[in-house]
Amino acid sequence: MPLALRTVQCGAQYETARSSPRFRLYLRIMWKDIFQDVQSKLDDPSAVFSFAPSWIVSGLLLIVALAVAWIVHAIVLASLRRIFGDRRPYLSRGIAATKNPTRLALLLAALAIALSAAPLGSDTRLVLVRCLMLATICLIGWIALIVLHIAADFYLRNFSIEAEDNLLARKHVTQVRVMVRALDTIIIILTLGFALMTFDEVRQYGVSLFASAGVAGVIFGLAAQPVLSNLIAGIQLAITQPIRIEDAVTVQNEYGWIEEINATYVVIRLWDLRRLVVPLNYFMQQPFYNWTRSATANIGNVVLYLDYTAPIERIRNKAVELVGQSTQPGAKLVNVQVINATATAIELRILLTAASTAGTTDLCAEIREKLIGFLQRECPQALPRQRHEMTDGAANKDRKRFDDPHGA
Repeated sequence: MPLALRTVQCGAQYETARSSPRFRLYLRIMWKDIFQDVQSKLDDPSAVFSFAPSWIVSGLLLIVALAVAWIVHAIVLASLRRIFGDRRPYLSRGIAATKNPTRLALLLAALAIALSAAPLGSDTRLVLVRCLMLATICLIGWIALIVLHIAADFYLRNFSIEAEDNLLARKHVTQVRVMVRALDTIIIILTLGFALMTFDEVRQYGVSLFASAGVAGVIFGLAAQPVLSNLIAGIQLAITQPIRIEDAVTVQNEYGWIEEINATYVVIRLWDLRRLVVPLNYFMQQPFYNWTRSATANIGNVVLYLDYTAPIERIRNKAVELVGQSTQPGAKLVNVQVINATATAIELRILLTAASTAGTTDLCAEIREKLIGFLQRECPQALPRQRHEMTDGAANKDRKRFDDPHGA
């Protein structure tokens, strides 16, 4: 019989047998037995490795669970990155920021599932369960910190300190950063507290300590007073905002800019690049100068000491010309006036302003240098002079005293 004809006949016989009720019943019973056998193996994985010690079986189960969880997390993370890519940059940054905590959460879930099936003793299982509980508490605190920082970044994405008119941006950045640092401290303290309270000994000690409320409570309160006062001052500072990020301030006779506002201290960047570190509650208890409290720019002054013969109107016109030629953004001349007169000189003050505090400082230095050069070149008589007349005898006497200071 040809091979093709034989193949056709076998196929016809298989289709006839497949359509019979007895064949379908046989297949159903066979798959049911296979499924029950696999389920029994999953319910009691130690039966598969009955020849090995229980600790080896438990270790293998935990390692396999960790490996599977790690691979699943990597696959899901790669899929999410491919789906969003560059189309959702902020969402992609959020996925990257939560990569480690989500991996840890998946690993802990896999360990919990594998631990329930591992052939472990009661004492070992209790220790591992407690470790999983501690890890879960720390994971919750970690996730809370990351969610807090992601929410803060999401809120601040529309505010830029680099802008020229950054008053509103500095206000929101200061509020958010101070509140984030305060909430970071609170979340860390709560996480450590819940983690320590899982131990019976620590729980009993804490209950007895709070119940006694005696000398130990007083000592603890006195010791924690600086930390709590700075924490409360940080919250007050975020609400009332006597200072903001990049505010120009004068603190303890030092001029600089607010660079950092931390949970307990403030870093001020001084004009010579030094850093002045001040406790946070200082700004709630001591007076200080804030030059940019209500505006990003301030008024600077240039003071010149001139002779009484100085041409004031000519100097005023030159100051207007120099300010108009300046390349500083928002350069403007406010006023030029004589504010004082002494027996030897007059005091001329020139008020200037620019778009920012640093720009005002640079503008004042620029106009001061150019005005001094202008006076030296075109109005030398306007520079202050000290006239001293003496007779020839007095001059010779002073010269002799200079040559021989001991009078020899």
